Amino acid sequence: MNRIFKPLVLLVAVIYFLVDAIFLTVARPLARRLAGLWIFDRLRAWIVSLRPYPTLALFMVPVVTLEPVKPVAAYLTATGHIMGGLTALLIGEILKLVLIERLFCISRAKLLSIPAFAWCYDKVRQAREWVESFRGWQRARRFSLVARRALRSYILELRNSRKQQRLSWQSR
Repeated sequence: MNRIFKPLVLLVAVIYFLVDAIFLTVARPLARRLAGLWIFDRLRAWIVSLRPYPTLALFMVPVVTLEPVKPVAAYLTATGHIMGGLTALLIGEILKLVLIERLFCISRAKLLSIPAFAWCYDKVRQAREWVESFRGWQRARRFSLVARRALRSYILELRNSRKQQRLSWQSR
């Protein structure tokens, strides 16, 4: 039983981390952009004023409320509601990661002062490093970077060509 259960748990964990890693590439820049908005200054000040355990409780709110989106999205997809499932997964996962990213950036020192949180954080970091050490992950990461650069250069080229077209139309 243990021989069957361990690889299954490992597979589920790897898929879980991969989904989070994929969505994190979108969530991090979005979280950074939101961090600079003045509307969140009061909220940021309130979060900074919290002690470690209330901060942990606040940190858990997006996890507890938005983590069930993954199985719901899987259910929707499995029952034939593919667009609904993918939309739920996309919105729920990005929202969860943006909130967690911002809360963690604001209160990292306080959260890591809690021994159990620090231990869990270390285990998650080790698991992530382990997954990132795989050759397949590194190849996928390289492919992603190359694709992202190609897309950026294509967008810049498209913008430049449109700008030149506008200039040529305006000079006529």
